[in-house]
Amino acid sequence: MLALPCPPVYQVPNKGQIMRILLTNDDGINAPGLAVLEDIAAELAGPDGEVWVVAPAFEQSGVAHCISYTHPMMIAQMGPRRWAAEGSPADCVLAAIHDVMTDARPDLILSGVNRGNNSAENALYSGTLGGAMEGALQGYPAIALSQFYGPAVAQLPDPFGAARAQGAEVIRRILNAEMPKSDEYRLFYNVNFPPVPGDEVKGIKVAPQGFRRDMGFGVQPHLSPGGKRFLWVTGAPQQQPTHPGTDAAVNLQGYVSVTPMRADLTDHSALDALKVIE
Repeated sequence: MLALPCPPVYQVPNKGQIMRILLTNDDGINAPGLAVLEDIAAELAGPDGEVWVVAPAFEQSGVAHCISYTHPMMIAQMGPRRWAAEGSPADCVLAAIHDVMTDARPDLILSGVNRGNNSAENALYSGTLGGAMEGALQGYPAIALSQFYGPAVAQLPDPFGAARAQGAEVIRRILNAEMPKSDEYRLFYNVNFPPVPGDEVKGIKVAPQGFRRDMGFGVQPHLSPGGKRFLWVTGAPQQQPTHPGTDAAVNLQGYVSVTPMRADLTDHSALDALKVIE
């Protein structure tokens, strides 16, 4: 395993020695990636901290920042500090902050570890990022974490080796960074671990979101035995690198990517050019 130099241990301001970490994901409460994240969070929180889980009862991959605005969701306690909700990752964050943890608000929200990458355009569809985005909109530090899959890890006993080996250290580095503050759209972070074994991770790269050309989603029709027509959403191969230096490109080179994000979707570079329409 690559030994990364350790920065000072993160201390939550004005919280004493207690660090409460809220976990969610989009693969569901029984997903192996969530168990990996629980181990990472336990290392971060330490013996005096608390790890809370509010995760979807069923898989919610691809729901992005969806919330259950038009119907209620059932929520059930599965164990100490562990809850399952019939909703999206963003729903789970809302449930935690405004119901489950009203007497013990989190210091940090972590979403993942997703089975598969959320680099490049995948970030726009990701329920994992949706959970982190909702955490940021609610005013909390929030980080989404995903494990890139590929031939080098798919058949390993633990395909989450890179996330397991580097997760806690990457989060510490993010939390210790001096980042610009905002009273409006707060930063959240998209972390993608490379598709290599844990001992082959080369390091960390701060990278912008990339774009895979001609790699969008599509649909494939199928007929049921009863003759009804169904459409399966299809993806695309994930081993195509993006522009050099962007997230998927550095992941495929063996690096953990860290991408700072905000929920503001405005293209600020186009504002002046568009003023001709006023």
